[in-house]
Amino acid sequence: MVFWEGYVSDEVMGTFAPIVVYWLYAGFFQLLPPLDNYRLHTKMEEDTKNLVPLSSVIKGVLLQQLVHAVVSYILLLVTSETNDPVRSKIQPSVFVQIFQMIVAMFVMDIWQYFMHRYMHTNKFLYRHIHSQHHKLVVPYAIGAFYNNPFEGLLDTVGGAIAFLVSGMTARTAVTFFCFAVVKNVDDHCGLQLPGNPFHVFFENNTAYHDIHHQFPRYNFSQPFFTIWDRLLGTHMPYDLVKRPEGGFVATQSKD
Repeated sequence: MVFWEGYVSDEVMGTFAPIVVYWLYAGFFQLLPPLDNYRLHTKMEEDTKNLVPLSSVIKGVLLQQLVHAVVSYILLLVTSETNDPVRSKIQPSVFVQIFQMIVAMFVMDIWQYFMHRYMHTNKFLYRHIHSQHHKLVVPYAIGAFYNNPFEGLLDTVGGAIAFLVSGMTARTAVTFFCFAVVKNVDDHCGLQLPGNPFHVFFENNTAYHDIHHQFPRYNFSQPFFTIWDRLLGTHMPYDLVKRPEGGFVATQSKD
């Protein structure tokens, strides 16, 4: 039993819940005070280094989410058991669902690493597609999904593959994709907040991805683990150095 049962289908929830969660979580960061003591870049750097205004970023994110919603709804509808009212309510045990989500995390990481890395090594694809994301030299939360629409489509395909390979139901997918969205937004928030659970449980976190925006040939892995960077020689260790005026700088490790 879930709170939306009887109001909307799992397929509709799986399509739109990640979009709502994105704007709630990214909006939370947007409304925070400057928090200069925890920023990886100063506010001045964010304002001067980024090559695109916030209004354009918002429009770009909404366009990607439109692509995501169309593909996701079709996928969930095609694979659902909505026409069978008995089977559609049967869900695997909690342990099975957790296992499915872990499988989906690894599958999504494989897709993201190799697609992301190829977007950088292929000059045509970088210039015409992936460079849009790197117009945000200093990442911030709302810009997490600021991509070229074609790249947004490829990201959605990766999520679809993770969904299919893991075997999760549409109801489990609601939880997984909302979690993936929150993780992605957090990775772009630019804040090294104490006690952040994503920084405790994941090495692939805000500072790790910030290094990629500074040194684009390293730290391609996203959004969960660092396995492929470590295996394939694109892992860049980093140090968090405290700035005299407050905040941190993520710099290449000297070790």
